[in-house]
Formats: sequence, structure tokens, C-alpha cells
Amino acid sequence: MNLYRSLLWWLALAVLGALAWHWFSQDLGDVVVRYRGLTYTTTLAYFVLAWGLLWFALWALWWLLRLPFKAWRRHAHRLARNRLVSGLEALHQGRWQRAEQLLAKAAIEPVLRTPALLGARRAADARGDAEAAARHHAALLAHDNGAAALEQAQRLLAQGKAEETLDVLAGLTGPLPPRGAWLRAEAQVAGGRAMDAQATLGALRRDQAADADALAALEVRISAATLDQAPQADELQQRWHALPQRLRLATPVASAFAQRAAALGMEDAGAHAVADALEANWDESLAALFGRLPPGREGKRLARAEAWLATHPSSPGLLTALGSLCRTQQLWGKAEDYLHRALAQGAGADAWESLGHVFTAQGDAGRAQIAYANALRLGREEPPLALAGRSLREQIADSAVAEVRNAHGIPLLPP
Repeated sequence: MNLYRSLLWWLALAVLGALAWHWFSQDLGDVVVRYRGLTYTTTLAYFVLAWGLLWFALWALWWLLRLPFKAWRRHAHRLARNRLVSGLEALHQGRWQRAEQLLAKAAIEPVLRTPALLGARRAADARGDAEAAARHHAALLAHDNGAAALEQAQRLLAQGKAEETLDVLAGLTGPLPPRGAWLRAEAQVAGGRAMDAQATLGALRRDQAADADALAALEVRISAATLDQAPQADELQQRWHALPQRLRLATPVASAFAQRAAALGMEDAGAHAVADALEANWDESLAALFGRLPPGREGKRLARAEAWLATHPSSPGLLTALGSLCRTQQLWGKAEDYLHRALAQGAGADAWESLGHVFTAQGDAGRAQIAYANALRLGREEPPLALAGRSLREQIADSAVAEVRNAHGIPLLPP
């Protein structure tokens, strides 16, 4: 194929040469040039050829004059590129001062200025030089307003300044890049505008702004925030039923709905949502939340929780929830047994606090004080105090792990 193209090229040159020779061989007239008494006469063909050679000579002279400057520019660009590479490597290695120096020098080259100034500002931030960081940001803002806005928005969002983040992103002209859209969605969630953030999810998926797991996690956070920010009970119900089933079964979403529903007087709806999520995907924090929800009007929550003991007999979250539910119904003996089992299985301060409430309700002030003290000690990561009144047999029973069997009667290992 290359040989064929070369042959065509040489044939075309031969045709052009023949046409040029035919044109020059004709008598096209004379050209007379007079300048200050001097007269020069030549044919038109030779005049055109001389004119072309003159322009070629001038171009060659200009090219030769520019050659040192072009070589110097190439050298400066190569040097700046090497500084950029070395500066980014130093930034990755944690050599902040060397990285800042190299990247600041690399920023002299206009083509490399944006990444060099971004790296220099990060290096200045890492070594705690706020003045240098502000100087690099000002230079970046003058050179590339979009890159500076994205960098500033990320820093403001990390500081919890959601409204300022949205103001910075709103100043950008044109459509937001994927990273800007992601930051805006996060800022809208943090700023109480989760419903506005939902409209961004489709664009983020289309632009592949992150992997599937990160996008799914963002969708869960946005969905949970929309429920948590619902102003009224009917609005909460509408948002809840508008979610797909997979999101309603997610732990953060179910937890957000349950807590917001409890605050709006919908305790039973919140408990049902938590129970459905637990039966789909067991979660210890969700199980503990099931017991912390305010009592509703149905009165079936304790029976439903006790049914889960068959498959989760050693769950500290479930045992703590059962203790709280029994305490709500003034079943003091059962509440104490469940809470002791929860503590033996690794429950934390919530179980000790609930046990203190049980002792207080029974008039046992001594053990109640110990239970409350242990709740505080666990919060300070201190070992709990010993609690009297529990026999050795009861302590062994509390620590025992019940055998779990599947539908075919085969024992299963504890989770």
C-alpha cells in the first residue's frame, strides 16, 4: 500500500513538473524594473522564479533567526515538565517542601500551570503554610477559574461549609464537570437540600463519575437524607413509598425513615420498616434501633423481635432491643435476663443504661448506680465494675451461645 501511494506521489510530481516546464518554455512577456536610473529586464517566468526564491530566502533567514529561541523554549518546556513529574513524585512521597518548590517552578510553563499549582497548594496545605496555600490558590484562580473553584469547593465541603460550597460551584459557567456535580450533590445533602441532589444521580451514572459501589453508596446517602429532611408526616410517607424496594431495605435508609417517623408520631410505620430491613439483611445497629424506637399502638413489636432469636440467639443488638421492649412493658424479670445476656455477648453502654433503668424501676438503687456508672465507663473505654446478684449458673447461661440449625436441622456455625 505504501509503495502504491509513493508511486502516485511521484507521478503527480512528474505531471506538475511537465506543466511547469511547458509554462516556462512559452513566451509570456518581459518584466522591466527601473529604480534610480537602473533598468533591469527579464522574462516573466524568471521573474516569478526569482520572486519565489527571494521569499524562500527570507523565510529561511527568519527560521534560522528563530531557531535559538525555539531551542530555548523546548529546553524550558522539557525542564518544567521534569519539575512537574519530580514534584508530583515528591508530593506522593510526603516531601512537602521539595514538592512545593518544584511545582511552583513548573507553574511558569502555561501548559503545565494548572496541575502544578494544584499540587503546590496541596503541598503547602500539608505542611501547614496557609499563606503559601492562599498564594498558590490566587495564582490558580487567575489562570484557571474552573480548576480553582473545584479545589476550593472540595475544601469547603470537607470543612462542613455546605452553603459556601454551593456558592462556589454556582459561580462556574457552563455545565459542571462530573467532579463538580458530585461535590454539589454532597453539599446539597449536607445543606438540607437532598431532594435537589436526587436529580444529579442520573447524570453522575451517565458520566461514570465513580464506580458502581461508590454511586450506590451516594444514592443510599441521598435517599436517607431525603427522608430525614421530610418536614411533615405525609411528605415522609410520599418520599418513602417513592423509593424502590432495594433502597427501603438498606440499613441507613430504613434507619433514617424510622427515626424521622418516630419524631413525627409514626412509630409503628418506622418499626415495620426496620423489621423488614432486618429480615432482609441483618444489621446489629438496626436491631438495637428497633428497641430504642418509642412504643407504638400495635403492641406486636416484642413478639416479632423474640421470633428473631431462633436465627440470631447471640446478637447483642437484638438482646438489647428485647431488654428495652420488655422494660417498656414492665416485664422486669425478662428485661433483666435479656440485658444480662446482651452484656455477656458484647453489648455496650446502651445495654448498661437500659439495665440501670430496670433496676431503678424495681427500687434497686445500688445496682442501678453500678449499671449507670458502667455505661459511663464504657464511654471512656474503661473496664466495667462487677455487678452482684447474678449466680454462677445464670452467668454461664448468659455467656452460652445457643445452637442454630437450618431448615434441614443441620447445626450452623455462629456468625
